[in-house]
Amino acid sequence: QVQLVESGGGLVQAGGSLRLSCAASGRTFSSATIGWFRQAPGKEREFVGAITRSGSTTYYADSVKGRSTISRDNAKNTVYLQMNSLKPEDTAVYYCAAVQSIVILTREREYEYWGQGTQVTVSS
Repeated sequence: QVQLVESGGGLVQAGGSLRLSCAASGRTFSSATIGWFRQAPGKEREFVGAITRSGSTTYYADSVKGRSTISRDNAKNTVYLQMNSLKPEDTAVYYCAAVQSIVILTREREYEYWGQGTQVTVSS
């Protein structure tokens, strides 16, 4: 069993920054890819970015590429999503997810474990 807990969400003005955290507890995979997704009201959950177990590879959706960075702290078993230049359209509940893999995965159905999400609201 793997449990994921997101934190760091909140209210921020357009152009500001936030760093979201995804802390893992319980059993961990030998090789796990960690993904970030977001879901706004009335919209489907969409891929934001992902990082491999080793942290050597990251991949981002076009909507956040260039202004977001995913990293991991191995000592804390935590993955971070740094978001800069935030826009109102970034407003959503952000989720982290995990799956045993050694490659980047971008589809919701490909992930096995999910956190409960953290709300990000960007005001105009």
